[in-house]
Amino acid sequence: MEKKNIAVVMGGYSSEFQISLNSGAVVCEALNTSAYNVFAVHILKEGWFYVAENGQKHAINKGDFSFGVDGTNVVPDVIFNTVHGTPGEDGFLQAYWKLLNIPHTSPNFYQSALSFNKRDCLSVLKGFGIKCANSYYVNREVAYDVDEIIKKVGLPCFVKPNRAGSSYGISKVNVLEDVEKALEKAFAEDHEVLIETALVGTEVSVGVYKLHNEIHVFMPTEIVSENEFFDYEAKYLGKSQEITPARIPEDEIKKVQEEAKKVYSILGMSGVTRSEFIIQNGEPYLIETNTTPGLSKESIIPKQVRQAGMNLTDFFGSLIEEAAGRF
Repeated sequence: MEKKNIAVVMGGYSSEFQISLNSGAVVCEALNTSAYNVFAVHILKEGWFYVAENGQKHAINKGDFSFGVDGTNVVPDVIFNTVHGTPGEDGFLQAYWKLLNIPHTSPNFYQSALSFNKRDCLSVLKGFGIKCANSYYVNREVAYDVDEIIKKVGLPCFVKPNRAGSSYGISKVNVLEDVEKALEKAFAEDHEVLIETALVGTEVSVGVYKLHNEIHVFMPTEIVSENEFFDYEAKYLGKSQEITPARIPEDEIKKVQEEAKKVYSILGMSGVTRSEFIIQNGEPYLIETNTTPGLSKESIIPKQVRQAGMNLTDFFGSLIEEAAGRF
């Protein structure tokens, strides 16, 4: 059987580009090279390139997403998307690849755009009975009243950019005087900001994926942060414990898995996603869902894959075959 050409796309234009490069490197390393020709493709502000193993860069032709390799023009058969943030998690690249008719491992452009916008995604899911924290939305261009905000969400609360990942720009606010400072920090990442009641409970993260049209759910991972919340340091600099499976009662595991599956199904997802919940008084409350979750060695999905008795080579391969079949 002829090998498929797989472009592992990584980078992006957001603060998360380096984390994405790490995710992409893990995928390139794990893919089965006897089944696939693997090409590392960097999408960065300075340009789009296929980066060869010797570090040589070959420009991408944006007309058909092709690139030159040893005198041959390669058009990917499937794209393995590991871009966190814009333009690979918010639907832009997905829409472009759809127009070019190239299969990719992430959800389609509308699902990606909707889930990347935390405000809009939570609004849709609340209509289906998914429990979420009380929230208040602020736009930089529209006047707001801090007292009014706190009257609705209370203290402590979280102030977060509406469209950013890896906990960039997020603050936990305990006193009224710190709200403005937290808003400025969030506005540095996005002109839309989401303010939410700080839920009290166990934080868990649940991976969900689809194979042969069937939705599968991993065991939840419990997140124990050394910091006040699961911030950038906790996620990437070892300031947290991530325990799989989570140390929660069996009925709570089932409940949170069912909610994660329901979120995936309601939103019409594909590929692998990761949803974050706080379990408060035995009930899971959704924080957000990610359509291109981290795949670096420190990331949660690779740990959940291993806990489920799979290896990354087989899991990533199955995502590629699922994507090829979908298109």
